[in-house]
Amino acid sequence: MMNLDKEEQLLRKRLAELANVAYHRGICMFTDFLNLNEQNVFFTMKNELPRIKYFTYGGFNDAERKILCFCGNDQIEEQEEIDFPISSIKIVPANQKFCDSFTHRDFLGAVLNLGIDRSKIGDILIDDNEGYLFAHTSISNYIVDQLTRVKHTNVSCSMLPQQDFNYQPSYKEIVGTVASVRLDSILSVAFHTSRSSLTGLIEGGKVFIGGKQILSNSYPLKENDVVSVRGLGKFRYAGTSYQTKKGRYSVKVLLYR
Repeated sequence: MMNLDKEEQLLRKRLAELANVAYHRGICMFTDFLNLNEQNVFFTMKNELPRIKYFTYGGFNDAERKILCFCGNDQIEEQEEIDFPISSIKIVPANQKFCDSFTHRDFLGAVLNLGIDRSKIGDILIDDNEGYLFAHTSISNYIVDQLTRVKHTNVSCSMLPQQDFNYQPSYKEIVGTVASVRLDSILSVAFHTSRSSLTGLIEGGKVFIGGKQILSNSYPLKENDVVSVRGLGKFRYAGTSYQTKKGRYSVKVLLYR
């Protein structure tokens, strides 16, 4: 616990430093990739920081790990105007026919074995046994040059221009009815479990909506909220369609595969 507290203190100090530099110099300052807990630390201290714009991005819209930009440039209004230090890398087996079957852990382990810090790596996507890795631009060329093997399979890496990356997430559609559109009720629909069994996850700080940690069972979900639950998965809340005669709401969630 002491280590976690110290790590959070260091993160808070670093965020404050970046925000102040951006504010006083009128420039953009970037963090490394932040996980959900680290993003939540920012949200809890946002009111203590200079009043400047901020944006988060992970290389694609549904990314979980994101780089935070403190924007002190008054001329910038939209996230699309910011050049985030993120590179897309495509990882392809040398021979698809005889290659191993890869998981997220396989790709991540191979990259970290190169001596790269986790904070320099964003999300990793897998499509048809090919990997798409988002990395900080400072180490992207090194990964392309040095990553030649994943598990027992030889691989090749190449930079993928952002305009060539077209990610369409795969969902499992789940429909159910709830008495009210509160967090624990929607979670019970998404993960087919009882509300009471989910209370510990919520109160234990394992549930995030848009990077913010939610500790209230009765938190009201809004349409298109993206909910991440540590150990269970992630889904997009698609909203309600109608109310039954008994006053219950029909809801739909899109569970990421």
